[in-house]
Order: sequence, then C-alpha cells, then structure tokens
Amino acid sequence: MLRLPRVLYLQMVAHCITGLPDEACGLLAGDARTGVVARCYPTRNAAASARVYTVDSRDLLHADRDAERDGLQLIGVFHSHTHTDAYPSPTDVDQAPDPEWHYVVVSLRDTHPVVRSYRIAGGRIDEESVVVLGEAAVAIAV
Repeated sequence: MLRLPRVLYLQMVAHCITGLPDEACGLLAGDARTGVVARCYPTRNAAASARVYTVDSRDLLHADRDAERDGLQLIGVFHSHTHTDAYPSPTDVDQAPDPEWHYVVVSLRDTHPVVRSYRIAGGRIDEESVVVLGEAAVAIAV
C-alpha cells in the first residue's frame, strides 16, 4: 500500500499536468516499511517525450542525497501517461529498477487525472492501494 499525504499527492499530479505535452516524472521518498511518502521530488524528463520518460540523472542524485540527509530513502517513482490508462507499459516494466519500489502512473488521458500504483518484479505487475492521507495526517506522516 502507498500512503501519500494530500499535499504531496497534489504536488505529484500538478507536476504531471504542467509537464504536458510530454510525460512528467519524479521520485518519492519515505519509509519503505510503511509505504508512507514524506517527500515528492518532481524531476525533469530527460527523454523529453510524450511516450517515455527518463528521470534526469542530476535530479535523481539530488533527491537521493536530500532524502538520505533526512533519514529517508527513495521508495518509488511516478510518471504520467499522456494518452493511455494508468497502467505500466511494457517499457515501464522493462525499466523497473527495484522490486521494492512503488511505481505510480498518473493518467492524463481523460478530463480528471487517474492515479494508480504498482509493484513490479520480474516482469510481474501487481496493483496496490493508494491512500491519500488528510491534512491532519500530514504532520504525523512527515
């Protein structure tokens, strides 16, 4: 299960929308044991494409160092699908680097964004719940 404080959920979706017409991407940091996200790191899409994404290597390094400095770890990646469902593409599956990570897809195909999260290991895709925590939970989760 992925637990996102509302403010971080909104930051993630806003980054995906502002990335149009290209896919947008970013990283999530938090507690791997609980799936609680404490930070959202919007990153540049080095691929600059509406069909694929590549997290900019400098942004990855910055996010990893910042998270580690605060006792957090990178626990996932998010990206948008500009024209398709919120489901990992074959490219997404091939590029899934860590079976412990949360892989979040934000579909912008329709009028309202659709956010879904997955665990991907050995080519197998398992959907997990996404819980958006209310404002009161933000202070507790972070």
